[in-house]
Amino acid sequence: MQKIMFYCQYLTGMGHLVRSTEIIRKLSKDFQVYFVNGGPPIAEFPIPDNIELINLPALWLEGGEFRIAEDSLEVDEIKRIRKNQLVSNFDLIQPDCLITEFFPFGRHKLFFELLPLLEHIKVNSPQTKIASSVRDFIGRQNLHEEVETICYLVNQYFDLILYHSDPNFQNFALTFPEYRELNCEIQATGFVAQSFTPQSRENTHQLIAKKNINNPTILVSVGGGRLGYELLESVINASRLLESQIPHHIQIFTGPFMPEELFSQLQQAASTSKNVSLQRYTNRLLEYMQNADLSISLTGYNTTMNILKTGVRAMVVPIGHYSKDQEQLMRTKKLEKLGIVEVINPEDLQPNHLAQRIVSCLDKETNTNSNNLFDLDGADNTTNILKKFLEQSQQVLMNR
Repeated sequence: MQKIMFYCQYLTGMGHLVRSTEIIRKLSKDFQVYFVNGGPPIAEFPIPDNIELINLPALWLEGGEFRIAEDSLEVDEIKRIRKNQLVSNFDLIQPDCLITEFFPFGRHKLFFELLPLLEHIKVNSPQTKIASSVRDFIGRQNLHEEVETICYLVNQYFDLILYHSDPNFQNFALTFPEYRELNCEIQATGFVAQSFTPQSRENTHQLIAKKNINNPTILVSVGGGRLGYELLESVINASRLLESQIPHHIQIFTGPFMPEELFSQLQQAASTSKNVSLQRYTNRLLEYMQNADLSISLTGYNTTMNILKTGVRAMVVPIGHYSKDQEQLMRTKKLEKLGIVEVINPEDLQPNHLAQRIVSCLDKETNTNSNNLFDLDGADNTTNILKKFLEQSQQVLMNR
């Protein structure tokens, strides 16, 4: 069985981890997969049992600066440890393919460990194929400043780009106009949506109340939780206004990375609202969304996939790092144009306005056909693409 080493680093949220995990879940049916996780661990997040997990000392970003969990070490020491660990694990595994999640189209703060790894592979294991796993929108505002660097890195080290979008929604040429400068194969995989499993479908009605137009359930989520506090605060305040208008229950997930101080403030606010339940995290968000009458969220990649998969009524607030990253804003505009979501701008999150929009959104029909609009089998397609690509590469080597 061929071996794949998959490198994933989530620096602010957890979207890259969620998408990568769905991909490796499918890859593991045909490959021996080694998953290199460089972000902070999430206690309840399930990594498939048949995956070999390699945890690097965790790094993440706060205020544009690296943060680490080890109080006794400095950031530079963690960087050195991670760089050496990546190379030593590569040598131990000797994979047929290395996949880097989002790099080199982003993650340039990780040059310190990824460039030594790529150069090591080029010198010592040139037969190893290297692929980049890329979401639908690159979205970085300063992308034009780094195009030359990206093209150089792709052409120097990479054999394949796995582009996780449906071309009917967004194609690679639009997200990276200089694509003609890249001397490697580019394959659109379709969207990577999470899968329902037989186990996950069991007793989903116990998660939250069954859909009932007379007592609607509203699901509110903000991904990892480093963004979106203002949305959650406004929802709790809006719930008090809704009490006299419609019976309802609001289930909020703050995300595992929301700072403790902010989480405590939301807990206190929710304790005075009888219709609000507040939790940090669930690994069953897809099922919650399937059973909700309305989803209120940001527009990260995975939340968007859940909206498409379930056809839930969706209200979204494109909160993002607008000075650096316009990914969510770009995705939101396309979703709104297609009539898939209702949009509230971040500056319009006053509780009165939000309450009115919630009532209006609940009156609309659900989009039951949304899961047929686009190809949501990107994880399966990725596996098939890699199998074919590696088979062809092996055949070329044999014919030399």
